[in-house]
Amino acid sequence: MAVRPSASHALGRPARQTGFTYLGLLFFVALSSAGLAALGNSWQMAAQRERERELEFRGNEIAKAIASYVKASPVQPGQYPQRFEDLLVDRRAVKPRHHLRRLYLDPFTGKPDWVLVKDETAAPVFGTVPTLPGAQPWPSSSSAALTAASFSAVRSRSDHALQRESQANGEPLRRASDWLFSARQFEEQQQQAQAPTAVPPPPTSPTEPGSGRP
Repeated sequence: MAVRPSASHALGRPARQTGFTYLGLLFFVALSSAGLAALGNSWQMAAQRERERELEFRGNEIAKAIASYVKASPVQPGQYPQRFEDLLVDRRAVKPRHHLRRLYLDPFTGKPDWVLVKDETAAPVFGTVPTLPGAQPWPSSSSAALTAASFSAVRSRSDHALQRESQANGEPLRRASDWLFSARQFEEQQQQAQAPTAVPPPPTSPTEPGSGRP
């Protein structure tokens, strides 16, 4: 006569299957969370690198504009700009020149709040941003100081930590505000890039003593 399975055996199998399914679901959720966290970190690092590249590009464009302004001076030695507006519209000549075609925003602050650095010093020069449509005011207390002093470099106002560890000239970097974009450094890099490469002389063959022949 066939033996019927007990009620405990009949109920035990689905319970075990449900437990395995629940463990598998937990394992899947853990793997998905780890993958999403890794993806988020990777995206943040990529966004950080992009902001740093933009900071380098925009800062170099401003340094290039300052150098162009100095070269275009009607009197020598060249004059540094006294206001950021001077880079956008240089009215020292009959025909205005535009050394900087646009007002670049700091990629770390989202505003045109660059710190202007005086010539031969690292002290900031405070003033007002150019009066253009949509321009944001500079966080400063005096506009007279800016018009009374020249500047030859800019740097970011942000203290955001950087992935990059040094500038092109080897100066160490930790924060965005450490990165100085100087017209003098820009000119030095341009001169180094345009300097002719020295060609070493061809090697000479050794000669036998007294024979004059190799």
